[in-house]
Amino acid sequence: MTSPLLNAALDAAERGWRVFPLRPGDKRPALHGETACPRTGECTAGHRKWEQRATTDPDRIRRAWSTCPFNIGIATGPSGLVVVDLDMPKRTTKGSTDAPSGATTFEALCERTGQPGPATYRTRTASGGQHLYFTAPPCTRLANTAGRLGPLIDTRAWGGYVVAAGSIVQGAAYAVVDPAPVAQAPDWLLDALKPSQPPARPVVVSMPKCGTRAAQAALDRECDTVRAAPEKQGNTTLNRSAFKVGRFVAWGDIPRHEVEQAFQAAGEERGLTVAECRATIRSALDSSIRSARPRETA
Repeated sequence: MTSPLLNAALDAAERGWRVFPLRPGDKRPALHGETACPRTGECTAGHRKWEQRATTDPDRIRRAWSTCPFNIGIATGPSGLVVVDLDMPKRTTKGSTDAPSGATTFEALCERTGQPGPATYRTRTASGGQHLYFTAPPCTRLANTAGRLGPLIDTRAWGGYVVAAGSIVQGAAYAVVDPAPVAQAPDWLLDALKPSQPPARPVVVSMPKCGTRAAQAALDRECDTVRAAPEKQGNTTLNRSAFKVGRFVAWGDIPRHEVEQAFQAAGEERGLTVAECRATIRSALDSSIRSARPRETA
């Protein structure tokens, strides 16, 4: 059995990109979450998330895509990619906007470095934006970013994924607009995406030795809760889950930036927008940290 989506998944795998199925007509992963994990097959030794299960094995890909017209996700980190996501500004009720697009802002960044816009593999997204693909140096492990380079510019690397060309979301297709070979990420881009120093931890009176482990377990559990949130309850669930984990940040058990990155990825997987996730997470954590009781009385 062949189909355009199966062929697109195989084409991506031939490039060395690790793929996994997304829900038909959607951007969310089609794989089970930890709470529904059967602990069989690939998960016999423990739940494996989409980033771990992404594959280049053509037989596995054929078996998966022969059962359902899945969209295609590319796990950017394991694929050695860093993808720059250039979004389009939201239009007003009159159908126009004065805000520059992510592509325009990125071109301006290139001009400041004295370099032309890099020629590399490029796709058009369902919303009219663009994905620029770059290879990351093997010794560099970059995380996802949201708005660090500028408005309407996000990046996907380890812990993130992009929707591959050939996928269809809300009736619009992701398509290749420049089939050029994937270029190596320029130095100025890598420097801009290097992780910043984590914020100083709050002073706490006491901290049990297992505090960090408990915080990570709580973060993983609440991120799974966000991914499984019912329709129209994604934002409410994200706010509630982030508030629950905020106390661990207040106690110094886990850095805030790690919590923000994890919830950002979970919220986007649930289908929330980048800006919506960022605002909800920041508000929930700020409120939770302000109101957190001392560990001894919690």
